[in-house]
Amino acid sequence: MEEDLDGEAIGHELAGCIAEAQQLRAERAGDPRPEDYPRLKEWQAARLARTYADLLASPRYRPAAEFFLSDLYGPKDFRTRDEELARVVPIMVRVLPARALLTLLEAVKMDTLSESLDTAMVLALRRTGHSDEIDWPAYVAAYRGCGRRSDRELQIALIDRIGKTLDRLTRMPLIHMSLKLMKGPAHIAGMGALHSFLQRGFDAFSFMKGADEFLAIVTERETALMQELFANPNAKGPQ
Repeated sequence: MEEDLDGEAIGHELAGCIAEAQQLRAERAGDPRPEDYPRLKEWQAARLARTYADLLASPRYRPAAEFFLSDLYGPKDFRTRDEELARVVPIMVRVLPARALLTLLEAVKMDTLSESLDTAMVLALRRTGHSDEIDWPAYVAAYRGCGRRSDRELQIALIDRIGKTLDRLTRMPLIHMSLKLMKGPAHIAGMGALHSFLQRGFDAFSFMKGADEFLAIVTERETALMQELFANPNAKGPQ
């Protein structure tokens, strides 16, 4: 229930997660080969597009699939969104429903974890001389070399949690109208990227009219792939 969520506690945790994400990016800023990171993200985005080609082709599921691939699990740079969040967390706690705050918190957790895992993957690819030209065998070797199975499991769990929270948001009265009313003031206040993220997620899940099947497909496929990658050094990639 909404009343069970503590907006102040969520806001405090959100501020800590944003700081962690910003620290990860600051540590990466001095990397002599920064192009390796977007290259990995783009390669992973292409893999996801192959894995979920059927969802991307589905009239019902396409908007949600695109939202996940671009805004949660893809190559987008989230620095602007997180910088906006860092400035306005106290305001967000006052004006947003706790459920919407929870969506932001889970999204930043996902972003922070993905950044950490991507850093580990780039370093593993460099050790084998494949960071500038990634192929499936090199990716599998790096994935297995990084380990961190519990973090991979958490990454999948966060996808499911974000989706379920967004699905609940679409059933909350006045959220749709509130987002529309916030659009202009949010951009004027320098919170355009943050508002756009919430609006895209809300619209995608509203259009789907029920997220259970979509989220079950994503969780099942990502879990199966993770298990195969850890179990089999010759694992085959999605066709």
